[in-house]
Amino acid sequence: MEDSAGQRLQGKVAVVTGAGSGFGAGIARRFAQEGAAVVVADLDRAAGQAVSGEIGEAGGRATFVACDVTERAAVRRMVEAAVEGYGGLDLLVNNAGYSHVNQPLTETSEADFDRVYAVNVKAIYLAALEALPLLRRRGGGCIINTSSTAALRPRPGLTWYNGSKGAVNTITKSMAAELAPDRIRVNAVCPVIGATGMLETFMGAPDTPELREKFLATIPLGRMSQPEDIAAAALYLASDEASFITGVCLEVDGGRCV
Repeated sequence: MEDSAGQRLQGKVAVVTGAGSGFGAGIARRFAQEGAAVVVADLDRAAGQAVSGEIGEAGGRATFVACDVTERAAVRRMVEAAVEGYGGLDLLVNNAGYSHVNQPLTETSEADFDRVYAVNVKAIYLAALEALPLLRRRGGGCIINTSSTAALRPRPGLTWYNGSKGAVNTITKSMAAELAPDRIRVNAVCPVIGATGMLETFMGAPDTPELREKFLATIPLGRMSQPEDIAAAALYLASDEASFITGVCLEVDGGRCV
């Protein structure tokens, strides 16, 4: 870990959902590097424990909690882990996400539709119920929701996923307006497609160089997003440098939404 003099989240306690892989793992690692104690929450126990272990081996502070973000009791245990392990909560990153396969909108099953909205939307509601009392107790805090460029420039074949991320953006702005008197800032990051475990789901076909080129052609900077890109944006929004920024849905997309 870096010298504490250069750490932007020194003394902060963060909960990051979906932190066992992809963007969430990148955010958890970066937050820990910047001095935060991190609760690594994920449904995949092995993956989450691996990320938590890596942070600890690098000299950071992290605790793993197995959590299904669609179940309130599990979310409560996740938040309680921050209090029990580190004394409170300052930063909440609602990063866990789910998508149906890229396909015609009438071919998505009802079960997949329900899961998309449970993980991408209801989870933010449940996390708010459990986390807001702790953030208010701290005298303020920061919530970051992982949204998507799908909310702003939807791709065909992902209609219900796109809609769920549109809800995330509206919820983010509404939460920001309502929670501002409590000194709780709420922002979102909107990544473009990235080389994560959900890549082929978004593509709707096996990942091939030819298919990648099709997607890359829609991104002016010519590459997919990386966990490091999203982590850097989340770090800025979580830091004191962004103390006057709330209700923003920040596009981290290489120009995709231009």
